[in-house]
Amino acid sequence: MYPQFQITWCDVPRNLDLTALRAFVAVADAGGVTKASGYLNLTQSAVSMQLKRLEEMLGVGLFDRSTRRLILTGAGEQTLGYARRMLELNDEVLTRLTASDYEGELTLGVPHDIVYPSIPRVLHRLAADFPRVKVQLVSSYTARLKRMFARGEVDAILTTEADCDAGGETLIIRPLVWVGAEGGQMWKQRPLRLAFEHACIFRNSVQAALDRAGIPWEMAVESDSIRTVEASVSADLALHACIEGTEPPYVERVAHGGALPALPQIKINLYRSDLNRSRPLDALVDLTRSSFRSL
Repeated sequence: MYPQFQITWCDVPRNLDLTALRAFVAVADAGGVTKASGYLNLTQSAVSMQLKRLEEMLGVGLFDRSTRRLILTGAGEQTLGYARRMLELNDEVLTRLTASDYEGELTLGVPHDIVYPSIPRVLHRLAADFPRVKVQLVSSYTARLKRMFARGEVDAILTTEADCDAGGETLIIRPLVWVGAEGGQMWKQRPLRLAFEHACIFRNSVQAALDRAGIPWEMAVESDSIRTVEASVSADLALHACIEGTEPPYVERVAHGGALPALPQIKINLYRSDLNRSRPLDALVDLTRSSFRSL
């Protein structure tokens, strides 16, 4: 007769779900489900389900839900430390024992008017260093990029602002400069004809500078497309203003000899996600920082 063994549920080892742990860490780092869901590329309900599954598996509450802010409980704080270590070990094993090349996708947001000349150089260098990493470039205006960043939909953004929010890094501070057609004469005309995008943050400060100088002006070209603005300016139909060093092709800085007012300083800021700590994103940020500081 062979001895008989009775196996109970307690004898069977249970395994924590790494997907649920990753969702938990993302929510803790992001401070909420909304931003974490953007980073994880999941719906908010899917992330909430992962959290619920983890709490049921552990038999503890990880978040104090009695307040509007998402605050970790004591058990949640303890679990967070373990979760980070488990995910780091998991990622290290995959990195060392599978293909050595990093792969995946990064999303970089950049305002239309500062894409050139730096961003193409940055993307070219990153592609050479991480050939299996795809970079999705989102080109839009600063306010929209900051909303996307807050929702976790982009890994890093550049902005053009008068100030810099908490968590951001100012790369350079440069003045706005007047730009017009190569050899153009539009800058002499009064009222001065201007061309700007509808959402461009520069237009109000440019108009205010002209008003203070007593120079009449009119908005000759308004568009949602920076290409329309650039085409109008290069045809000597209007003037535009851009950050010094980011002048687009086929236009030039206007040598007005003081006939036009000086324009304000603008900061080019960099914001990167705390949720993505990968080497490719580190490299993207470093390359972007270096490229803009060399303008």
